[in-house]
Formats: sequence, C-alpha cells, structure tokens
Amino acid sequence: MAVKPVPSLTAIALTLIIWFAVPVPEGIDPGGWHLLALFVGTIAAIIGKALPLGAVSIIAVALVAITGVTVAPDAAKPANQAIKDALSSFSNPLIWLIVISILIARGVIKTGLGERIGYYFIALFGKRTLGIAYALALSETVLAPITPSNTARGGGIIHPIMKSIATAFDSTPEKGTQGKIGRYLALVNFNSNPITSGMFITATAPNPLVVSAINDVMGTHFHMDWTTWAVAMFIPGMACILLMPLLLYLFFPPEIKETPDAARFAREKLAALGKVRRDEWWMIGVFILLLALWADIPFRLSGVAALKLNPTSTAFLGVAILLISGVLDWGDVTSEKSSWDTLIWFGALVMMAEFLNKLGVIGYFANQIQGGIATLGLGGYTAMILLALIYLYAHYFFASTTAHISAMLVAFYGAGIALGAPPLLFGLILAAAGNLMMSLTHYATGTAPVIFSSNYATLGEWWKAGFVTSIVNFTVWIAVGLVWWKVMGYY
Repeated sequence: MAVKPVPSLTAIALTLIIWFAVPVPEGIDPGGWHLLALFVGTIAAIIGKALPLGAVSIIAVALVAITGVTVAPDAAKPANQAIKDALSSFSNPLIWLIVISILIARGVIKTGLGERIGYYFIALFGKRTLGIAYALALSETVLAPITPSNTARGGGIIHPIMKSIATAFDSTPEKGTQGKIGRYLALVNFNSNPITSGMFITATAPNPLVVSAINDVMGTHFHMDWTTWAVAMFIPGMACILLMPLLLYLFFPPEIKETPDAARFAREKLAALGKVRRDEWWMIGVFILLLALWADIPFRLSGVAALKLNPTSTAFLGVAILLISGVLDWGDVTSEKSSWDTLIWFGALVMMAEFLNKLGVIGYFANQIQGGIATLGLGGYTAMILLALIYLYAHYFFASTTAHISAMLVAFYGAGIALGAPPLLFGLILAAAGNLMMSLTHYATGTAPVIFSSNYATLGEWWKAGFVTSIVNFTVWIAVGLVWWKVMGYY
C-alpha cells in the first residue's frame, strides 16, 4: 500500500492553506474552521487516491482526535472528549445498517437465491442490457413506497440481484470484466435510488423533515400528506426513471448490448439450479420479514408499538436469523472485507460532516449564500432555482442527507420565500433536490457505499455519473413538475 505523493501533498497543502492562511470568518468557531480544513484535505486525498479509502479515514479520525478541533476550549479533559468525538459516528445506526446490508447481500449470493432471481430477470427482460436496467429501476419504484430505508432498498435488496445478473454474464471487478455489463447496471442500480426516494414520503428517512417545513409555512391553507406527496412527485419521478437508464447507457455503454440468447440461457441455468433449496427458503423468509418490518406492516396491522422496529434493528434481526439457521456462518461475517472497510471510511466522513454542522460551519455558508442571492435582486422564480441548485450541490460536503436537510433546509426555504418564491412550489423543488443530491458522491447516502464498495465503477466514473444524472434529473423533474404541479393547482 504505497502512498501516492502528488495527491498526498495536494491534500496536505489544501489543509494547511485553509487552516493557517485563510482567516477564520467572523461568527465561526475556530475549531469548526480547522475541521473544515481537515475535511477538505480528506476529500482531496480520497479523490486523488492518496491511500485507500479506509486508510485515509483512519488518518482523518486520528487528526480530529489529536487536534481536538471538535472540543470547546474550556472543556474538561479535552483529550478524552476529542477521541470520543472522533469515534462518535461509529455508533450511528445508519452506518451499521450499511454494514449489515452488505452482510445480507452476502447471504443472497451464498445461497444462490440472488443467482436464481437474476436468471428470472434475464429470462423476462434479457433480450437487451437496457431491458435489464429498466427491470432494476422499476423494481426500485415498486419497493419504494413500502421501504422507508433507501439504503435497505437499493443496497440490501436490489444490489444483490444486480450483482447476480452481472456475475451471470461473467462481469466482475475481480476478473477486470466489469465493463461487460456490471458497471452499467451498478450505476443504474444506484442512480435509481435517489429518484425513487423522492417519489414517496416513506421512501427515505429525511422526507418527513421536508413535509414538516412545508406544513409549518403553509399553515391551515394546505397540508402535505403521504397521498399529496405521491401525487405531486410520481409523474416527474417516473419521467426521470424512464430517462436515466438511457442516459447512463450513452455515457457508460456496456460492452454487451444485445443478448438474444439470454432468455434461453437463463432458463437452462434455472433448470440446472433445480428446486429452491433449504437455505434459499430461509433467505426468502428473511427477505419477506425484512420487507414487512421495514415497511412497518406488522405495526400498521396490529397497532402494537413493540412491532415498530428501527430499520437497523430489523437488519440485525435478519442477520441473526441467517446465522442461527446456518445460512451464514461467522466466517462469512468476518471475511466480508467490504463491509468492515465501509464501516471505517463512511463512519469517519459522517463524523466530520456532523461536527461541521454542529460547529456552525454549514449554517454560516448557508446564511452567506442567502444574503448574497438577496443582493442580486433576482425575481422569485430565478432566485428559487438558484437556491435549489446551491442546496443540491452543497451535498458534496455532506455524508448524510438527514444532516444536510437538517442543517440547510429551513434557511434556504425561508430565503426563497422571502425572495418571492411560491411556498408550496419551492417546497416541492427543495424536496426533489434533497433526494436527487444523493447521486453526487460515493458517500452521499447510505446506499452509495454499499454499491460503490462492490468496485464495479471507479471513483471517477461514479462522480461523473452522479454529476451528469444530477443535472439531467433535476432539469427533467422541475420541467415536468412545473407543468404537473400547475395542473394540480399547487401554484
């Protein structure tokens, strides 16, 4: 594991410049500004591949702990508090949901259930690679209303199926053949997730924060509920779902495009697999249980509060059953390197992003942007779109959509309304941007590290795909939305 000198020196230089050469803006805690320096340096090291992601993250955790940038000057035992802060995110349920989702995906692959499902998909939609991509995207859409965790949906359910299809075509990173079909399908797998997350309130955790903001501003004049959201967002969301696989097909064309014998090949493989085996039945049962609990179906049917579990608790339950039943053994858990690698690097990024928020750095920049736009004298609609774009692309600095929305939504929503934007319309636009921003990076949301860790796409390919889809999806969503929302009388 050799250190790459140029990316390393670039990251160090950026950190030192921000830390020592750039004056701390008035109103920002010096510790927060120094943490920003460390965060920028960390991202630069990751982009430049100075070291593997996990190694860069260990260094970042060490620097946060040693420098004490998160600790108040008058804190008792500052060294102890600094290491607690540096390790704080490793108890974050979202991070553990990612880790456990990867382990569940291993069970799907190990039992052969994923392979079986993959061949069923190929049999149905396998004449073209593009058809398989649409099958994955539409599966995401069907699952979205009843899967409150976008990580569980995209990473724990759809991703194992995608990997099985890619493996069936001998397209794997281990063999260097990801370009055959796997890279394209992995990018479709991930970029479906932000779109479907925006189509239903229950498709991802932060959406209720947007609903609360809209309802607080609208008061008694309008109430945003599950049905209203679904009606407003389904049409523009479906427009993006239909366009996105084509877009990625143009930018990341798979080597295998025509698969005329795929259906026959899949049926032969299904026949060779024989009847569903014991471990597959266990895996099917766990899948049904996870879906039911993630969708809160037992709670909704019974009203028993004890049946309303946290998504991460549900995931742990699923892995526990797989271990008890023998579907997975402890060796499977310890050998899943990508799972533990993800725990380290995603935990470090979430920690830094959370403290940037707590120390007021993100809020400072949001207020500066708000004031800057106000001085431009733009009309309400122009200011609204500009604010939404800034809000969307600020997600490069976040490793959590919940943290981003919590830190910036109210400030940006209030600024837009003050500048003349229609409240409900601007709320819907920010709701779309708050989900579409998940596509930008490999740490943008919980689903990202699950799929990125499979190594079908390089870091550069991932960021390129995220940027391109963010532009097109936002443009299509707003263009279609403006027409649809006008028809619905939302503005």
